[in-house]
Amino acid sequence: MYRPRSTLSPLSLSRFFNPFVVALVVITVVGLLAMMAGLLIHFLAFDKKAYFYHSTFQILNVEYTEALNSPATHEYRSLSERIEAMITDAFRGSNLKSEFIRTRVVKLRKEGSGVVADVVMKFRSSKRNNKRSMKNRIQSVLQRLSSSGNLEIAPSNEITSLTDQDTENVLTQECGARPDLITLSEERIIGGTQAETGDWPWQVSLQLNNVHHCGGTLISNSWVLTAAHCFRSYSNPQEWTATFGVSTISPRLRMRVRAIVAHDGYSSATRDNDIAVVQLERPVTFTRNIHRVCLPAATQSIVPGSVAYVTGWGSLTYGGNTVANLQQGEVRIISSEECNEPAGYGGSVLPGMLCAGLPSGAVDACQGDSGGPLVQEDSRRLWFVVGIVSWGYQCGLPNKPGVYTRVTAYRDWIRQQTRI
Repeated sequence: MYRPRSTLSPLSLSRFFNPFVVALVVITVVGLLAMMAGLLIHFLAFDKKAYFYHSTFQILNVEYTEALNSPATHEYRSLSERIEAMITDAFRGSNLKSEFIRTRVVKLRKEGSGVVADVVMKFRSSKRNNKRSMKNRIQSVLQRLSSSGNLEIAPSNEITSLTDQDTENVLTQECGARPDLITLSEERIIGGTQAETGDWPWQVSLQLNNVHHCGGTLISNSWVLTAAHCFRSYSNPQEWTATFGVSTISPRLRMRVRAIVAHDGYSSATRDNDIAVVQLERPVTFTRNIHRVCLPAATQSIVPGSVAYVTGWGSLTYGGNTVANLQQGEVRIISSEECNEPAGYGGSVLPGMLCAGLPSGAVDACQGDSGGPLVQEDSRRLWFVVGIVSWGYQCGLPNKPGVYTRVTAYRDWIRQQTRI
C-alpha cells in the first residue's frame, strides 16, 4: 500500500518537538492535576464544620444520691464515664461513625428519685449537609440505645442544636475545663514553661495596690482560694484587686475585692492552716478563658508519684523578680513521709500540708507564687485544685520540694466560709 510522504519539513518537526514547548505542556498538565487534587482535598477535609447538639438521657436503674451532686466524687465520675462510653459505642457502630467526634456529660441531676444526664455531642460533617437530616440521623441512633452492661438508658426525643457560643456557655459551667474540653477536641497538649491564653482559666493574680503580690484560684464566680500568709501585713480588702488572664500587665479582667477570710488557726511559726478565701466585689461571668476549677472531695486521694501542675507569676530564680506572663511547671506528688526525712524537712510537714516537686529540684514554686494553685487532672479531663502554694526552702533545690496547703484537709472549712 502506498504511504504518502509526510509534508512536514525537518524544521517543522523540530519545532513540533521543541523541548520548551513540551515542558510548558507538562507543567500546565501537572498544574491542572494539582489544582484538581487541591479542590478534592478541600471538599473532603476542609469543607466540614463542627456541629454541637444537646440532649438528655434518663438513667432508669440508678437512684439519685448526694454523691452525684459533685464531679469530684467517684460515683459521679464513674456514672458519667459509663454514659459517655455507651453513647460513643452507639455512634462508632453506626453510619455516623465518621462524623461523630465526642460526647460529654455536663450535668447529672435529680428527677423524682432517678437520674437525668445532660449531654453535649460533637459531630463534624460537610457544610452542605442538611441540619434537619443530621438531627434525624442522630435521633435514629440514640433511639436504639437501651442498655449496656447493667446501665439502662432512655434517651429524650428532643435534640437541640447548639451554636459554638451556646456550647462554650454550657461547658464553662462545668468546673475544671481547659480549652480542649470546651471545644470537645481530641488534642491534649501541655508543654513549655510559659502558659498560653486559656490554659489555666482559674488562675488569679491578687494584687496589692495594683502590684502582683500572690496567686489565687477561682473556685466559683465569686470566691478565690489562696494562702492566709498573703494577708499577714495587709488585710484591708480595699487595698486588693483580683486580675484574670495570663498577663499581670494587661489582664483580661480586673475586679475589686469585697472581703478576705483567713483561717483563724493560721500560724506563721508552723505555717499550719495556711488557707484563705477572697470574695470578689461582684460575680465573674464565665468564659472560655475565665472560669472555675473543681474542688476535690474531702476523701479524694492524692497519690504520691502522680503528676500535678503548679502555675504562677513568681520569680524564676530564688531572690529574683516576679514575671509578667503566667508560668507553668510539671511536678510530682511526694509523700509526707519522704518529705519529712532528715535530708528534707525533718518533720515540719504537717498533716494539712502536701509536698510536690522533682527529686532533682529544678521545677518548683517560688516567691510571688504564694497562694496559687497546684492542680491535677482526673480521668474525665477535669482539673482539681489539690494544693495551695505555701512554703519551702528557697526554690528548686534537691530534697527541698514545694510545700502546699492540702486542700482536701480543708474542704469542710471552705464549704463553711463560701457554701461551695
